[in-house]
Amino acid sequence: MIPIHPQPIAGHPEQLRWITPAGVLPFTGVAATLPAPLAALRDDGTLAQVRVEPAAILTTLHPGRQWSHDGARVRTALHAALADPSGWTRADSCDEPDDAPLRDAAQQLLDGSVSDLARSHGGHIELVDVRNGTVTVALAGACHGCPAARTTLRQGLEDQLRKHHPQLRGVTADPAHG
Repeated sequence: MIPIHPQPIAGHPEQLRWITPAGVLPFTGVAATLPAPLAALRDDGTLAQVRVEPAAILTTLHPGRQWSHDGARVRTALHAALADPSGWTRADSCDEPDDAPLRDAAQQLLDGSVSDLARSHGGHIELVDVRNGTVTVALAGACHGCPAARTTLRQGLEDQLRKHHPQLRGVTADPAHG
């Protein structure tokens, strides 16, 4: 049995990220087809979406559903579904790039070296969103309004991300968060 554990998503009570070993499934993105146990939960209106990430499965409940009621069923179905990797396929969508690997890499940098640099100067940089290859962050503390913040974002975050994620369009600071 593949080990999984749930991780809540701040600000999104309808979602749970089930942490898995990296590379459990051969793709990332929204799942189009699922093995029978998870497909049944999508068909009965429990799950609205299942998204595969490099080291997690992001599940989204339909409105009106609660993890306290449906969580155990989702966990059981997910364990069974992960035993059948051939039953999973990615949704083909030319309009929606798969930002999950970019999001994970940005969060890892913001949790590590970039955050360490910002903290050393009394600041904080937080991931706001990753959409269509653009990473949006919030600058807080001493970083908010700091002239050197642009350099930190370019050299510390954007250049590092671009090395492994050529689909990166850019990194922007959201002036509404700060």
